[in-house]
Amino acid sequence: MLKQRVITAVLLASVFVAALVFLPGPLFSAFAATITLIGAWEWANLSGLSKRWQRGVYVLAVGALLGLGAAYLGVHQLPDQVVDSRELMESQSLAFRNILLVGCIWWALALLWVQGYPSSALLWHSRWMRALMGFFVLVPAWAGLSYLRVQDSGLWLLVLLVAIVACADIGGYFAGRRWGKHKLAVSVSPGKTWEGFAGGVAANILLALLVGYFWQGSVLFWLAIILPTSLVSVLGDLLESMVKRQRGIKDSSALLPGHGGVLDRVDSLTSAAPVFALALLAGGWPQG
Repeated sequence: MLKQRVITAVLLASVFVAALVFLPGPLFSAFAATITLIGAWEWANLSGLSKRWQRGVYVLAVGALLGLGAAYLGVHQLPDQVVDSRELMESQSLAFRNILLVGCIWWALALLWVQGYPSSALLWHSRWMRALMGFFVLVPAWAGLSYLRVQDSGLWLLVLLVAIVACADIGGYFAGRRWGKHKLAVSVSPGKTWEGFAGGVAANILLALLVGYFWQGSVLFWLAIILPTSLVSVLGDLLESMVKRQRGIKDSSALLPGHGGVLDRVDSLTSAAPVFALALLAGGWPQG
């Protein structure tokens, strides 16, 4: 199992890095859409749409939303590698902001549902409500990734997003193992603790200090961007855990040997991407 996990992780990292380095904005958006559609197939199963034709229809529905989103955002018209961010802000920032804002509002609602589980399941336990939830999880995440890629230093912004999620996860894991006593969300994910949560936040504070010192922008600017992203990344993990618990399954699929499904690997990114992108947009990136 360990060998499978390592091989799969190396392959996934290689594909991601290759997509970042070699794909221009429009093609990277298409790559992100492909991953999103795989996630849609898995979310259909989490929703309780167990028949293949039902899952296929759900994927088509998400694909249609992505197509409409691409037309609304003008993703297919985005320049190649170098983007004049001021021109992008003038012509497309409002469209991006609208979709990203919808995503962030959704995650605020999701927080209430996670906090209130299992009682909150009365509001969303039906398979159609869970299917609807998937639209708000997947589409804004795709929009966030697409927005980041076309920014100045878009490649490094995406690397930073992954680093934020990794710091929250790794810092939480080690702090939780060492000091974890108080459960964060026992009904959703019994293994997570407040001490682990604090460890992830501390790791991202250190990351913000390093980014502010070595890169463009002040430390305060990056703290204001990174900390909310770090906090909400945990929510993405908890939401998927909650839906899987309601569905009665351990993994979203068995697509990735040793890792479960695609959603099991990117659950934190689904919540972090729209928040990170909207925070950068609202903060007036790039900072002079």
